[in-house]
Amino acid sequence: MQKKFPRSTRNPKRSTCFKNTPVDWLPLLWHLPGFAAPALAVGFGLACAGAWSSRKSQPFIRALLEHTAINFSAGLSALALGLILTGHDGRIITYLAMVAATALAQVLRWGR
Repeated sequence: MQKKFPRSTRNPKRSTCFKNTPVDWLPLLWHLPGFAAPALAVGFGLACAGAWSSRKSQPFIRALLEHTAINFSAGLSALALGLILTGHDGRIITYLAMVAATALAQVLRWGR
């Protein structure tokens, strides 16, 4: 015996579940740094290891900044792709992809 659920009060012409409301800027500005923080932390950590072990012909700070920028962009790209594919932020598979992408970027950069 199936339960009868009340009819939805939503507009039947709307085909998506997204709200048609303008963006609230304050929550967006609050969540964007939280979204990018894991990529920055992993990118900086790998950059510290990479800059320490890189060639000594380049100054340490410059190497650190270059490695951090490359690792951060690779990690942020992986997080954005994971958000697009899964529809949710903070999935374990997304974080695994972020670590793999930053490690790959670090290895490719280290080979130069």
